[in-house]
Amino acid sequence: MESALERIRNLVGARGWLEAPAAMATYLSETRGLFQGRARAVVIPASTAEVAGVLRLCNESRIGVVPQGGHTGRCGGAMPDSTGTQIILSPARLNRICALNPLDYTITVEAGCILADIQAAAAQSGRLFPLSLGAEGSCQIGGNLATNAGGVNVMRYGNARELTLGLEVALADGAIWDGLTGLRKNNTGYDLKDLFIGAEGTLGVITAAVLKLFPLPREVQTALVALRDLEACTELLVQTRVASNDALSSFELMPRLGLQFALDHIPGCRDPFERRYDWYVLLVFSGARPDGGLRAALEALLADSWQAGLIQDAVLAASEAQARELWRLREGLVEGQRFEGGSIKHDISVPVSRVPEFIRTAGDRVRRELPGIRVCAFGHVGDGNIHFNLSQPPEMDQERFLGLWRHFNDIVHTIAMEMQGSFSAEHGIGRLKTAEMARYKSATELRLMRAIKAALDPNGIMNPGKVLPES
Repeated sequence: MESALERIRNLVGARGWLEAPAAMATYLSETRGLFQGRARAVVIPASTAEVAGVLRLCNESRIGVVPQGGHTGRCGGAMPDSTGTQIILSPARLNRICALNPLDYTITVEAGCILADIQAAAAQSGRLFPLSLGAEGSCQIGGNLATNAGGVNVMRYGNARELTLGLEVALADGAIWDGLTGLRKNNTGYDLKDLFIGAEGTLGVITAAVLKLFPLPREVQTALVALRDLEACTELLVQTRVASNDALSSFELMPRLGLQFALDHIPGCRDPFERRYDWYVLLVFSGARPDGGLRAALEALLADSWQAGLIQDAVLAASEAQARELWRLREGLVEGQRFEGGSIKHDISVPVSRVPEFIRTAGDRVRRELPGIRVCAFGHVGDGNIHFNLSQPPEMDQERFLGLWRHFNDIVHTIAMEMQGSFSAEHGIGRLKTAEMARYKSATELRLMRAIKAALDPNGIMNPGKVLPES
């Protein structure tokens, strides 16, 4: 092993090698504190060829490789184990935007590019890269693709998978697959890129990608509405899609509890309503024409929805600054939870029509299990993805509450699966949810996934212990 590590060190040079404990510390702690790992070294290659060389040497010596992007994951997928024998591979130096073709509506980027930088480069050319999520200022596109990231625009533009045309991937044996095509149609055999998107680095390391672009919105209309009740959210969603001619890009459900967390703890948040309501939706219409009539359409929708009793109140942003204030509430909802003690997180999806039923059913069940528990259910109603987070009872010990994580996982995930849903909608599996894979995936699904893993990574060096449960 030491001989192989010395060759890797020589390959990547001093800038690409970290082994001092202080230098590695930030790579070894998961952002929520759920996982702590050890590593022999952090390797930061400067090219695809170097990534491939590192993998070849690790494969020959059976050294586990843990790819780690912007380190914003939620399931421990980028964390090494506790043995100290694995290396972390960071694509941070692969951060070039290689090409932007406004006629083809494509952008070619390396895996270490920060998501916000890709968005900005597209905007400078009058184009939109629509993947958008809370960590976009620090997450890297390689990690976004490895976890098939979602975010606030999925219902209109799709997950990361739908936004990807081609990939370049370094494989476990050191080979490089060059699939950097910008073709919209390519019906020549298996679609290999989809093996690696969402695989969380267990099959290979994504080193570059060709991504789809869209017209840059020239008119954006944002509103925060107070719902009649929870069930009104899906009724309003149907009406909103029709009223906007499917120009609806975001439809975010927020409970009063989450809004209150933001108001109580996050600077710059203020309640735009005089009254308190139980449920809110933040919705956005966007279009490529500056005079597309979206404001009139939104005003008419809100008037009709109020008259029909779907909503109780609404605020329509009159400027970009006001729109940012409304989005600050949505972002503050997430940030504010950490000030309320322990929080047990769930990232589920169900059919859109069953979102209210899921929230009520799961909410009632967890409250029966633990009186005083606080349910903060919010998220992307338009694609059925709800972040069903549970804040501890105020008087309860935090450590004792977090000790119930697995218990509440079992309850919430089982309800989601019984509603033909998923126990992981956009955060991935990592180390956190491998037990759920064993419990909820069929034997046939697991057999197929293991066969693919064995074919591409027979020595099991790629992100060991992630995604697939032990057989």
